[in-house]
Amino acid sequence: MLIPALASPSDEIALDFPGRTLTYRELAEEARSVAGGLAGVSRVAVWAHSTVETVVAVVGALLAGVPVVPINPKIGERELAHIMSDSSPDLVLDGTLPSGPPVEVRSLGPETPALIIYTSGTTGPPKGVVLPHRALSSNLDSLATAWGWTAEDVVVHALPLFHVHGLGLGVLGPLRRGGTVKHLGKFSVAAASEALGGSGVMFGVPTMYSRIAAEVEADPTLAAGFSAARLLVSGSAALPATVHARITAATGQEVVERYGMSETLMNTSVRASGDRRPGTVGLPLDGVDVRLSGEEDGIGEIEVRGPNLFLEYLNRPDATAAAFVDGWFRTGDMAVLDPDGYVRIVGRRATDLIKSGGYKIGAGEIENALLEHPGVAEAAVTGEPDEDLGERVVAWIVPATGEFPSEAELADHVAKLLSPHKRPRVVRFLEALPRNDMGKVLKRSLGA
Repeated sequence: MLIPALASPSDEIALDFPGRTLTYRELAEEARSVAGGLAGVSRVAVWAHSTVETVVAVVGALLAGVPVVPINPKIGERELAHIMSDSSPDLVLDGTLPSGPPVEVRSLGPETPALIIYTSGTTGPPKGVVLPHRALSSNLDSLATAWGWTAEDVVVHALPLFHVHGLGLGVLGPLRRGGTVKHLGKFSVAAASEALGGSGVMFGVPTMYSRIAAEVEADPTLAAGFSAARLLVSGSAALPATVHARITAATGQEVVERYGMSETLMNTSVRASGDRRPGTVGLPLDGVDVRLSGEEDGIGEIEVRGPNLFLEYLNRPDATAAAFVDGWFRTGDMAVLDPDGYVRIVGRRATDLIKSGGYKIGAGEIENALLEHPGVAEAAVTGEPDEDLGERVVAWIVPATGEFPSEAELADHVAKLLSPHKRPRVVRFLEALPRNDMGKVLKRSLGA
């Protein structure tokens, strides 16, 4: 059973959103009615607004055994047309919920599809990742072990509800534990600080933590809420070591990072009780096997095996087969392993692995090095063709206010911290880096 607390619901708060809260008893009543209204429906799409109604729709569908396709409310026409055509939902929910005779809360088969999450489509049209109940329940339990996650925790976040981070971890995670989801609606440092004031756990992405670092440094009263938090967790992209250090200096908190993706949910995490080492995503979660394949110069592709894996790409048996080798899922993420097994991700195989002068270079470590320069506010690193080197390292820089470091200065900075062959050969300055809704840099847009 994915959400055991619904079987014997209490009057504890389950959902706390701007303008509306629901207890577990109220959530169970509304979700059971929605489930009854979905009788005969084989698949449902839900416009994933950051509202209580979205959660009720999703939970109701899960109780009914009907897989949910969450839809980004800001989605473009072409991508929406593709997702609707590919997933062919019988029903689309947008605020108004179906109602029927309440269904009983029951356990469903572990392989029953729960969510169909569409990928970002960086290498073609988005693919529908079919996640079963087995993947969600096993992964959330492994995270509970890693983070000491209990019913006492209030999970605070402002993440969108159409990705596994906001919906899977940020909503279904606390509900599985019997705790409270405190959704801020729209992120602000002040709102997060206030919500965390009585302890609490925060889930966020690096862009949020960068804003937190800047504002708590300027206003110590904001730092108090974060200082009181039980745990601060960052994901969806790498958190720069400089941001780690600034938050720790201002709040005393050491941010925990974890690593996952739509197809696998979470694979690794820094433990709440372990070494919170900046620049790493920790150790494999309980039940999850992680290995590196095709290692060269210490860098290999992460492959994953375990109960956290998805069932298939919807309508894409070719893509599903290509994603696996002997039962291991090929993530496309490149990493190195510390001697004690901690994983350090250096980038995506397609966009972040640069082959220059006979070396394999991970863009991520160069980005972190650049961010240590006081004149750099944001940094992204890509490779582009070079007749001599094969590929040359290109740095895309958003300068810090009032700063404008030279190309030579930045190249020397990287060469000193890392090694000469990793220095950027070209530096391009931007006002802002292109990012998606989860804060990930859209590197394919940089050369456009």
